[in-house]
Amino acid sequence: DFASALWSCEQAGGTLATPMNEEENKAIMDIVKQYKQYAYLGIKHCETSGQFTDITGRSLSYTKWHQREPNGKGKEKCVEMYMDGSWKDKKCNINRLTICEF
Repeated sequence: DFASALWSCEQAGGTLATPMNEEENKAIMDIVKQYKQYAYLGIKHCETSGQFTDITGRSLSYTKWHQREPNGKGKEKCVEMYMDGSWKDKKCNINRLTICEF
């Protein structure tokens, strides 16, 4: 789940990967495609603003939402990457690939 993925990255001295531009998004997408599994990104729904932010609470300067996403209306608080590199909001209790950045 998201909490376990975040914890694993922190234990290794990093954090969950958060793409800041198209190049970083593609690098994460390549790993997603290699393992043929969707991956959590270091992005969460912020309760106070109602927006998605990185895990430190900063606004996102880059996004690549899948068509008609985000659509969880506040119920889907985490974000996963599809194999085409697009993003979807998702519940946080699903097992997904963990990709850390250092």
